Amino acid sequence: MTETKVIKLHTPLKEQEIRKLNSGDLVELTGTIFLARDRVHKSLTEKIDEKFQAKLKNGVIYHCGPIAKKENGKWKILSAGPTTSTRMEEFEETMMEEYGIKAVIGKGGMKEKTLNALQNFGAVYLLAVGGTAALLAEKIVKVKNVFFLEEFGIPEALWEFEVKDFPLIVSMDSKGRSLHKEVLEESEKKLKEIA
Repeated sequence: MTETKVIKLHTPLKEQEIRKLNSGDLVELTGTIFLARDRVHKSLTEKIDEKFQAKLKNGVIYHCGPIAKKENGKWKILSAGPTTSTRMEEFEETMMEEYGIKAVIGKGGMKEKTLNALQNFGAVYLLAVGGTAALLAEKIVKVKNVFFLEEFGIPEALWEFEVKDFPLIVSMDSKGRSLHKEVLEESEKKLKEIA
């Protein structure tokens, strides 16, 4: 039995290393990631922010609303599981084009618009396995910062985490392949066979 190879990625990401990744690759990510859901995506795409353009360049956006509490003046992350990514479909292309995002993490995959943007901007979609929120929280080394906390609240704020060996699967690559699309097409084919 052969051992599955895990590719180590470190932020900031480089386009040439991202373009080498293929759907199905297992990766472990170390470095800075930004957690953002609907409200942050909407805010950053409606009005391009130069401060965040510099912060997010060659970076990673994780579709996640963490469960967090403050203890002795420091944030403790109790849970950091992925949220459904399709809600951010209308914003992700702009996040790649304007902010230089090179990887998007979430669950459930994204649609054709994002798949095209991954090819155009040399980025990937990384699947975080649902139901592993506590395990993923253990991979967080520290909370570096949190933005928009007062405006949006804990789950919708923009969090900046440092992570180590964050386990992910490339499920949409920069070559136009989407495992989510393939599974859906195969399922539809099987359904027609038995219908």
